[in-house]
Parts: sequence; structure tokens; C-alpha cells
Amino acid sequence: MNRTLNLSAGPHIRDRWTTPFIMFVVLLALLPAAVVGVVVNWIHYHSLNALWIILASIGSAMLTELLFCLATRRKITVLDGSAAVTGMLLALSLSPSTPVYLPVIGSVFAILVVKCCFGGLGKNFINPALAARCFLLISFGNAMTQFPALDGMSSATPVAELAAGRAVNITSMFFGTANGVIGGSILALLVGGLILWGLDIIHGEICFSVIAGFTLFMGLFGGQGFDPKFLLAHLCGGGVVMGAFFMATDYTTSPVSRLGQLVYGCLIGVLGAVFRIFGHSADSFSYSIIIANLATPLIDRFIIPTPYAYRKSAIRKASGEKKIPLSQRIPKPVIALTVITLLAGVALSGVFTMTEDTIEAKKLEEKRQSYKVVCPDAATFEEIEAANAAIESLGGGVYGTNFGKSFINEALAGVDDAGNVVGYVLSVTNGNGYSGDIKLSIGLKADGTVNGISFTELNETPGKGSLAAEPAFMDQFNNRTVDAFVLNKDADNSIDSITGATITSSAVVNAVNAGLDFFHSVMQGGN
Repeated sequence: MNRTLNLSAGPHIRDRWTTPFIMFVVLLALLPAAVVGVVVNWIHYHSLNALWIILASIGSAMLTELLFCLATRRKITVLDGSAAVTGMLLALSLSPSTPVYLPVIGSVFAILVVKCCFGGLGKNFINPALAARCFLLISFGNAMTQFPALDGMSSATPVAELAAGRAVNITSMFFGTANGVIGGSILALLVGGLILWGLDIIHGEICFSVIAGFTLFMGLFGGQGFDPKFLLAHLCGGGVVMGAFFMATDYTTSPVSRLGQLVYGCLIGVLGAVFRIFGHSADSFSYSIIIANLATPLIDRFIIPTPYAYRKSAIRKASGEKKIPLSQRIPKPVIALTVITLLAGVALSGVFTMTEDTIEAKKLEEKRQSYKVVCPDAATFEEIEAANAAIESLGGGVYGTNFGKSFINEALAGVDDAGNVVGYVLSVTNGNGYSGDIKLSIGLKADGTVNGISFTELNETPGKGSLAAEPAFMDQFNNRTVDAFVLNKDADNSIDSITGATITSSAVVNAVNAGLDFFHSVMQGGN
């Protein structure tokens, strides 16, 4: 038999480094971050839960692949190390306080659904570990967002603190001692990532363009320019480094050409910065990588390296490829779906137009009822000229620099039937809620004593953030005279946060503090 031609399926490029070897090196590169995470968890919390999470995640990933291969009578591939890498990446992206059953569920989803059901190694269209993490965030949001602090109370991550406008300790973030995920040590991740880059296992075009795109966009649109502390704080948090070196560089889900890899990396960095600046969730970098994974086929289709001195038309002619009109390249189902979407959009717009006035009237009534709750002695509410001028001068922008994304919407004086001012009401919105904006009304007496608060918009997680509307949390503000409230401190002006919902609690406190500051600096004594 003539063996001059060896016909086989791709890939056709052979290398002395096998898949098991590459996966083994990646595991070794991730080991420093895993060790730091386990040690920090033990030192801070005297717990080995981080270790159990890593072992459970890796073990369940490998077991799932083994059982799938046995059930489908396929070649056993569990020893190639890819499942172990998926389990390790998933574990390092979880909080050390995550229940151990969650990495098990996530690993089973990553291997069984994202990897095996699409054909196994090299056939998955998105990164399995990231897909599993996003699946857990969507399905088990409460458990996935609990980060223990040193005092045993739930605490926000450094990125959540940044989003709330507070300062963070960059040094602790860099070394991995800050509150966050198990694999949060930037130093350990950089050591492992640079080793992989130095061995040419990962592509520098991807990881460095991710970081460059993210940094440039944050500098241009982050609101603080190219302040080194601001940029370093964001680079050290939110999974940017782990995503750049270990997630985005997945061979299967990244482009093949160098230019395509640069575009892919910049897309991830820019999307990550957009979500960080304009999004409500502190944890959004995973989604930017998944979106770029989905865009990889398009990048590979339109960014194709061409030989020197060849034009695209010449290549098409040489290959016998015919130019197909655009109308024939668009599938009929896509055209039908587009038409249906347009019709549905027109119908919804019509319904909204017909009901807009009713909706606005209902919102106005709800707002007035909220004002009545926090200022019960008032018969009517009147505008304050000085307050209106101050609000207009803000131009719809954020109020102050110490209250996160807080906005003053309205400030009114409560007047009784005799025309006497019996209190004041402020409407404040904070954009740092876990699930979106939090809008509330604050009732104040003339001396600044808080009558109470009432929510007009609260879309936080049921059973967690939604508990902010319960008396156990709201009543803490009642009849208290302070310049500003603090969260979880041993002080007279302290507010106890909702267990497992520190982000929501912090947003509410910031909104109230913004209202108090506006009252003391603008309204006090006004009428």
C-alpha cells in the first residue's frame, strides 16, 4: 500500500508537546495561585474549605469525563489533563466560602454539557470553566456572592468596593490576601501566566491585548483618567489577570491568526471594561470572555492571513470559490426572524405608547405614598428653590465623591394643613445595587433626625438583597441623628448589613448618606 500520502483529520501540524504535557504544565502554572488561596483561607478563617473546593472541583470534573466515556464507549480521555485543568480553573474562580456542592455541580455542567456533549476536547465553543461559573452565578446567585470577612460577616469584594466609590488595598489584592476568590493572588497568577507565555504555550497576542484593551478603556472612560492607583486596582480585581492568561487563551475558543488574536483580546478587554464601568454586577469579566468566544468563528472567517503578493480575489479564483450575493448568503430563517422581531417591536412600542400616561401616573402616586410614609405629618409636599438649583447644577451627575453612584432626584418640604413645615423628604438613587438601581425616599426632621426610609425601586435578589425592604433592616435608620451612617462598625452610627447581601446594604447606606449630606449642606434651614 502506498503510504506517501497520510490522510487524517485536522489538526495537521504536529509538535513534540502533547496535550497531556501541555495540560500538566498549565496545572503547574495554576498551582501557586491555588497554594496561596488555600494558605490565606487557613490563616484568615482557620478553614480548609478552599482546599476541599479545589479537590471536589477537579475530582468531579475528571469523574464526569470518565463516566461519560464509559457510558458512550468512547476512548478514555480523562488522563489527558483537560478535565483537571477545567476543574482547577473553576475552583480558583470561586469564593473560599462557597458550599462544596457548587463546584461539583459546576464541574459536571462544564464537562458533561459544555465539553462532552459537543464532541469532547477541541469541540467546545466556549470555555467550559467560564460557562460553569456563569451557570452557577445565574442558578445559585446567593451562594456564589458570599465572601466572608475577618469578623465572620459577609463582605464585599475589592471590585465591589471600587464600584461603590471606596478605596481598596492594592497590595493585599496583588498578593492575594484581600477578600475575594481562591485564585485571587495576582502575583501567583502572573508567575504562572508568564511561564506559560515564555514556553510559548499561550499566545502573548491574546493575554497582553486583553490587559491593554481593558486598561485603555478604563483610562478613557473610567472617570478618573489614567490614574495609576485607579487602573492597578481594577487590573488586580475581578478576574482580569486570570481571564487574560488562563481563560481567554484556550486554544479551542480563540482565533488562530495573530491579527485575529489581537482583535479577540482587545474585544475581551473593552467588553470587560464596559461591564465594569456601566454594569451593575462587580463580576462581569467572565461574560466578556464568553461573548468573545462566541465571536471567534466570525473573527476567523473575516481575518484570514493571505500569502504575500496575493489578493483576495486571486485566492478566491484559484480555489474555485464563487462570489455569492449577500441576499443568498443570509439564510431565510434569519430573514423571517428579523421580520418577526421588527413586528413585535412595533407592537410593543404601540402598547407602551398607549399605556405610558397610566404608568407615569401610577409611578407618581407610588412616589407620593413613599413620601407620606417617611413624613407622615405632611399634608402636601412643596419644592425648595435652593434645593432645586443645587440639583440642577449637578446636571444629572453623581452627587459627591464618597457615596458611590448616588444621585439626588428630588428634595421637598413636607407642609401640614396650616402651612407649617413639618419635615423634609429626599428622593435618592444609588446605582451600586447588586441587581440594578436602588431608589429610596428619606424622611428628615428639621434638625436632621431621620424619620425613616422607604423604597420606590428595589430589584435585588429575592431572599437576600430584597430583605432591605424588611423592617429588620429599614428600622435601623429610624429616629437617628447622625452626620453619616457606617456599615458593620462598633459605633453609634453603625448599620448592620444583611447577611449575604453586603453590596445591597452598602448601596442603601451610601444613598442615605448622600441624602444626609445634601440636606446638611443645602436644605437645612430652607423652606
